[in-house]
Amino acid sequence: MKIIKLSPDDEVGCAEAVAVDSAGWKLDCPEVVQHTPRTFANMLRYGWDLEPPQAYLAREGDTAVGVLTVDVPQYENTNLTWIDVKVHPDHRGRGIGSALIEYGEQVTRDLGRTLTGFGGLDLPKAEAFAQRHGYEQKAIEVNRRQDLAGLDWGLVQRTYDESLAAASAYELLKVTGPLPADMLDGMVAVTESINDAPKDDLDMEDDVYSPERLRAYEEAQAKSERTVYRVIARRKDTGDLAGHTVVAVERERPYIGEQHDTAVSRDHRGHRLGALLKSAMLLWLRDEEAALTQIDTWNAESNGHMIGINEALNYRIVARFLNYQKSL
Repeated sequence: MKIIKLSPDDEVGCAEAVAVDSAGWKLDCPEVVQHTPRTFANMLRYGWDLEPPQAYLAREGDTAVGVLTVDVPQYENTNLTWIDVKVHPDHRGRGIGSALIEYGEQVTRDLGRTLTGFGGLDLPKAEAFAQRHGYEQKAIEVNRRQDLAGLDWGLVQRTYDESLAAASAYELLKVTGPLPADMLDGMVAVTESINDAPKDDLDMEDDVYSPERLRAYEEAQAKSERTVYRVIARRKDTGDLAGHTVVAVERERPYIGEQHDTAVSRDHRGHRLGALLKSAMLLWLRDEEAALTQIDTWNAESNGHMIGINEALNYRIVARFLNYQKSL
């Protein structure tokens, strides 16, 4: 078996990687949103905020049998990597996954990093794989999906109206694409509020934000062919930015939306801003994105407050993931 590093310009390799990845998801959890060759290549070019992962393809002869991605944080957590391993179902049980995770651990060591982690579906075989390689479960994350075609829009409107009444001291701003320059500093503080979300037992530092990183996120999303929608809450009397919610919609598959962030600053909590922001976003997207049929979100299973808002807006569970870490 050969393991080769993938380039986003390698159209054949990216297509092979996606074929391996998709075959696994179709067997283990077909509802999970899967990459296309285009979205996979964009991930390798731009990442989330111009911090792209490394990717490797395992081949036996001319047959692609496995994929490894290694996320290498640069803004914070510079002591760790995050590994993802996929093996084509036709080639499982032959040590390919073990070879790939060991390869990812060596990449981590070569980078001078001492901690790595990976996430897997909540399945017995994933748990056994983690234990076999010395990984310890640290957190549980849940992927939920909102079906817009079946959404009770009356419920969304009532949620909006009731939340608006509770948040009468605030106004909402809608921004598509890049933030206005005069909002950048205020949005740094709002975005950092995501650090209050539970990390459970993961050994991870808080995310570090700056105007430059927010611009990097906007650039990466635009170049990855996603339209970014933001609804921002602002205090009327002081002009302070209090919270935001962000959804990105794919242009290749405009029926797919991803919830990227929802956060409310500590000083502004207790006014139902979270419910107001999310319901306002749904009403806006209904008018702006006619083809949109689903929005996926991810939360720590322990994040009861945000899960409560999501469940009130008819999100349902798609998949449950276990996150593991290991010191090298």
